[in-house]
Amino acid sequence: MSLKDKLMQDLKAAMKEKDKIRKSVITMVRASIKQYEVDNRTEIKDEEILELISKQLKQRRDAIPEFEKGNRQDLIEEYQKEIEILLDYLPKQLTEDEITEIVKETIKELGVEGPKYMGKVMGALMPKVKGKADGKLVSKVVKELL
Repeated sequence: MSLKDKLMQDLKAAMKEKDKIRKSVITMVRASIKQYEVDNRTEIKDEEILELISKQLKQRRDAIPEFEKGNRQDLIEEYQKEIEILLDYLPKQLTEDEITEIVKETIKELGVEGPKYMGKVMGALMPKVKGKADGKLVSKVVKELL
């Protein structure tokens, strides 16, 4: 079953269960899928859907600190629930230890040392962890190890 079909089934289930947050998150993801298909005039693949979901996840994670500054606990809680729902559709996220191991292997493969090679390491690393890890966390680990 494709990810697109799974989203449709989950949308129907959320509507039956009257789960407003899940329904709105899935509807938002489906809208971005439709927009992608219209813009590119092509059928979307599961990898591209994962990229769209990752973008949505990043937007929510980036917004939470702003809500904290504004003391908007209601929005923080809502976004955290949305993040949990989005994570259900992404592959299992890597732990910081797993990311550290992958970074060490990549640095060893490239044979580089020092902060000036950060871009080169990140360029080689991101395809390996795409959709499985937050870019900020990966960047932090690379900075620590270089």
